Amino acid sequence: MKHVILGNGPAGVIAAEIIRKRAPHDQIVMIGSEDSPPYSRMAIPYLLMGNINESGTYLRKDSDHYQKLRIEQVHGKVIAVDIKAKKLELEGGQSMQFDKLLIATGSIPVQPPIPGIDLPGVHPCWTLADARAITNLAKPGSRVLQMGAGFIGCIILEALASRKVELTVVEMGDRMVPRMMTSVAGGMIKKWVEDKGVQVHTSTKVEAITKANSGLTVKLSNGKTLEVDLVISATGVRPNIAYLKSSGLEIQTGILVNEQMQTSHPDIYAAGDLTESIDFSTGERIVNAIQPNAAEQARIAAIAMTAGEVESLGALQINVLDTLGLISSSFGLWSGAQGGDHVELVDLQQYKYLRLEFLGDVLVGATCVGSTEHIGVLRGLIQGKISLGEWKEVLMADPTKAMSAYLAAGQAQSAWMN
Repeated sequence: MKHVILGNGPAGVIAAEIIRKRAPHDQIVMIGSEDSPPYSRMAIPYLLMGNINESGTYLRKDSDHYQKLRIEQVHGKVIAVDIKAKKLELEGGQSMQFDKLLIATGSIPVQPPIPGIDLPGVHPCWTLADARAITNLAKPGSRVLQMGAGFIGCIILEALASRKVELTVVEMGDRMVPRMMTSVAGGMIKKWVEDKGVQVHTSTKVEAITKANSGLTVKLSNGKTLEVDLVISATGVRPNIAYLKSSGLEIQTGILVNEQMQTSHPDIYAAGDLTESIDFSTGERIVNAIQPNAAEQARIAAIAMTAGEVESLGALQINVLDTLGLISSSFGLWSGAQGGDHVELVDLQQYKYLRLEFLGDVLVGATCVGSTEHIGVLRGLIQGKISLGEWKEVLMADPTKAMSAYLAAGQAQSAWMN
């Protein structure tokens, strides 16, 4: 059996390793489009901070790791997939047959339609090549403008701040991390960041970027114009699936997969940021572009590709973020469920926030700022879909009693099921 894996990020590597363990004699080929060993994009901020060097971003530190596992590595860019012939076309004219295919090419940055976005000095922060360019430009005292304050943007923000630059962040939403934080929580993060010396403009767009004598001029929708040395574009990502448009696979926003990560073709699977899979909380399809989800989907796909019995429980939305020392997290239906209710605990002075979302007596979502003590328990309650009974009223009165509720209601549910 010949297993071909498109993409050599975390999902691709995990799948290759599991396939090798389960199918010792099968052929495994892993195709990566970048001229570097398999690495983690999530490690790039630590590279910018100077905490690690490039080899520190590599997913496996042993240079012989893939060779020992007989995982063939191919450097190339796939431009088409012929699902009927079970064949890939690579840039440069090369083609490759497969018996089983895993598509794990992840996300690519969204480039906003802004005049001047292609000018020198404007960079995404997505690849090792991007990191090298940013390192050369983001010197202490450099004037840097970052577009986007979402999850990825906040991680990049921390890396830039550590380089002692003069940093301005521009976010279209009315708060920071608007797709993972409530209005109060996002506003709290904004104030924290501003107190650390970062300028933040929310409800604001970059309208144009032009070349200036010493760098770039950036025009904002709030009427301000800034002179900067570097612009970082962190305005979000989208599934990297353009090369699949004529493949015949069923695609909407992402590649549609079932509970085994199987696509509309029985021998083709997908995992990670480019999948549109079932959401754990709603049962509806979502693109859940976070690394823990990619890793779990890769595990499921690899087992299914080697004739194992496995099924996804659905993609749970999990976000945990450290922004200049302030920890924030959100889980599940953090923005609330229709017909549900919630409780909210706010301490603006101490940067403490906890909000729980219920549907009936089941916790379905949570948002937390300034504390990590509840993270595991809240995730457990949501994933377990635990019926809280009278403990719901206890949590409505004091949401910090989540641990007690988990121990009591969780044990009761476990005993009932047994």
